[in-house]
Amino acid sequence: MTQSSVQSWCDRVQAKLMAALDAAWAIIDTSDDPAEVRKAREKAKACGELAATARKVAVMAGARKTAVVGVPVAPPEVELEPRPPRAIDRLKGGGRGRL
Repeated sequence: MTQSSVQSWCDRVQAKLMAALDAAWAIIDTSDDPAEVRKAREKAKACGELAATARKVAVMAGARKTAVVGVPVAPPEVELEPRPPRAIDRLKGGGRGRL
């Protein structure tokens, strides 16, 4: 897949998942049947998990990150600050030994 086809695939999948999520929320808002509400919540949870997986695939393929509305997201900072030393590391001597 090329980068543009990965991005278009990701956009199509996310649009389908958003439609399914909207339908599930409509059922949750209008239904009084506990079994139907439970089923809709499970469907909403599955949609969220699938959307997360689709985003991971797009990132692995090198596609640019975009928000749901199509506005580009700022790229993450390349240089991260080093983590400050923790007290537990001083107690352990920096290794993974016992206390």
